[in-house]
Amino acid sequence: MKLNFRKIHRQIAPILFIPLFASALTGIAYRLGRSWFGISNELADFLMVIHQGEYLGKPLVPLYVLLVGLGLLGMVITGLTMNGLFSENRPLPKSSKLVFRKVHRLIAPITFLPLAVTAVTGIIFRLGTSWFGMPSEQAAIFLRIHQGTYLGAAIRPFYILLVGLGLITMLVTGIKMTRIFRRNVKFSEN
Repeated sequence: MKLNFRKIHRQIAPILFIPLFASALTGIAYRLGRSWFGISNELADFLMVIHQGEYLGKPLVPLYVLLVGLGLLGMVITGLTMNGLFSENRPLPKSSKLVFRKVHRLIAPITFLPLAVTAVTGIIFRLGTSWFGMPSEQAAIFLRIHQGTYLGAAIRPFYILLVGLGLITMLVTGIKMTRIFRRNVKFSEN
């Protein structure tokens, strides 16, 4: 049985669009707000509620993080198989989606590793602390990797900004290619 990665990718993408977009946006806002703008603890907490899906209720946070993280990993894996990194590069089709497709294919090889690392470390941190009783010293390692803390206080916001904008770019160009938002205007002659 040969899996059709393109079909899987296209079916998962619209489902994950809003949670991933919200996660990227709130992750950027939280980090830049904390590092550069001195946002209040209340606003920071609110951003984390959205980022982690806490609005669904505390018991569902690990499940939400797991599903969204695995969804992102699935998108990365299926996207890589289509991008041609592991096979011959297919030529781009001639269509109105060409610009979005070019941007999508250009950004994908740049963002796949940071996005995969972010997803994996986010999942491990949340599940480790919520379900498996991971000691805080061990959990902190995964959170530091997730947030780019190892890069230092000066570079970390730029890292988060670039990873977040990379994800947002992939989401917007990808959803545009699905043609979900196309206009179906039919004119009738009377």
